[in-house]
Amino acid sequence: MGNFFDKTVDRKNTFSLKWDCCEARFGKADILPMWVADMDFQSPPEVIEAIIRRAEHGVFGYTEVSEKLSDALISWIERRNNWTIDRRWVLHSPGVVTSINTSILAFTEVGDKILIQTPVYYPFYSSINDNGRQLVVNSLKNNNGYYEIDFEDLEKKLAEDVKMMIFCSPHNPIGRVWKKDELDQVAALCLKYNVLLISDEIHSDLVFKEYKHIPIASLSQETLNHSVTLISPTKTFNLAGLSHSSVIIPNLELKRKFKDTLAKTGAGMLNIFGLEAAEAAYTRCEGWLKDLILYLESNLETLTQYFEKNVPGIKVIRPEATYLAWLDCSALPVPAEKLKAFFTFKAGVGMNDGITFGKEGYGFQRINFACPRTLLMEGLQKIEKAIAKL
Repeated sequence: MGNFFDKTVDRKNTFSLKWDCCEARFGKADILPMWVADMDFQSPPEVIEAIIRRAEHGVFGYTEVSEKLSDALISWIERRNNWTIDRRWVLHSPGVVTSINTSILAFTEVGDKILIQTPVYYPFYSSINDNGRQLVVNSLKNNNGYYEIDFEDLEKKLAEDVKMMIFCSPHNPIGRVWKKDELDQVAALCLKYNVLLISDEIHSDLVFKEYKHIPIASLSQETLNHSVTLISPTKTFNLAGLSHSSVIIPNLELKRKFKDTLAKTGAGMLNIFGLEAAEAAYTRCEGWLKDLILYLESNLETLTQYFEKNVPGIKVIRPEATYLAWLDCSALPVPAEKLKAFFTFKAGVGMNDGITFGKEGYGFQRINFACPRTLLMEGLQKIEKAIAKL
């Protein structure tokens, strides 16, 4: 299957945010984009076939999610995570960020406190701030490149009338797959202080060998009834443009509030191709995913070894999941606030600036290594040449 992922696909002039918007995002059009979290691989052939088959029907009217899709999702989660869920718990939305915003509107009031663990995926910030809620930060502890939860600080913050915690599992951008004892402590503290737990688990299928994702809602009946789990096939199978995600809410009163709030936003209608793609992915693409993860692991090894040998000033915070690597660039003779410009204009490589993930991201960059190895090597060589000139 390596040849499948080695194939270079020209994505320019395809309405691609990653490839067609470099001028607007970076101020330079001619760069190698290694930023936003989509992959430069084609989606599984089974997904493409399902979309073509549906397109050939020729009628694209209003949609309704079928029980077949919910059943496919339920079977997928049971196989992958050994978690049995009830169909009554499942809702669908256009995306995880949509679901985060909907959760905030449904379950909190203006001025309420919401906690996040930083550095973290930047839409967490905007979802809280744009909806008039108070942002509370529990900074993760960076222990020489291994990030851990500061539980003493977490309890202190949760005790100060926090209403909701948005949890990232596996974590983006640091790539941690949280261990059971860590999840147990997070869940226990949220229950102790009556904090609703919103768990973004969009990267949960992209876990590397030796690690195991555990849905936090699966830990206990109490946690199950006091949590909302957000998942999607979009990262796993490169379907982000098809806008589909699922929401698992075992507490049926919370589910009702979420569903009513989503309806008020007008975002309840889903893309017919997203529905077809999701069902195909969950029912027929497990083998493709296995091959993908092997390829990503190989790319990660290439990335890590390349920097160790050729650019020791950049330290790779090795992820346990996701296709995103957190790069510690603090040893480079470039100020943190100028790193983005340096990599853009000197190296010709566009990465996510660590600063956008929070103050803890100063001196870091996030690189997307989900691309053919030829593109990965091109990017690494460009970075090496630029740094050699410093």
